[in-house]
Amino acid sequence: MRRKEKEITDIILTEEIIAKADVCRIALASGDVPYLVTMNFGYQGGENPRFWFHCAGEGRKIEMIKKNNHVCFELDIDHELYSGENGCDWGMKYKSVVGYGNISIITDKAAKTEGLNCIMKHYSGRTDHSFDEKTTDRTTVLMLEITEITAKKS
Repeated sequence: MRRKEKEITDIILTEEIIAKADVCRIALASGDVPYLVTMNFGYQGGENPRFWFHCAGEGRKIEMIKKNNHVCFELDIDHELYSGENGCDWGMKYKSVVGYGNISIITDKAAKTEGLNCIMKHYSGRTDHSFDEKTTDRTTVLMLEITEITAKKS
């Protein structure tokens, strides 16, 4: 990170940003074509931190993941515009998390349920959700294993 004074190095503070975020943006690439998609998510920390996502089983995102599963992700919160006397005195306060990882399509039923529960926990705070088997079968679940993560406060 170029501006070390803005870097957040405490994983607890990083995870607080993740917990407060509404969406996670995933950047994919196929050849020289980038693609950015905003997704609902769940997060699991610990020794093997990961994000979980759900989506349709076909489309541009899925095709790109099949070709190249290395992705970049981004989350941001607490946006606050501040003004100044001159145009260049204006700015934006925020907190963000950026990282890299490998994303995969999950087919194992137990893992899909784990991912869906993680997503639901992020938005509801509850872990007691049940899922209709037909719906689970047709839902595509993605898991992003984090290989690098940084956080910033501006």
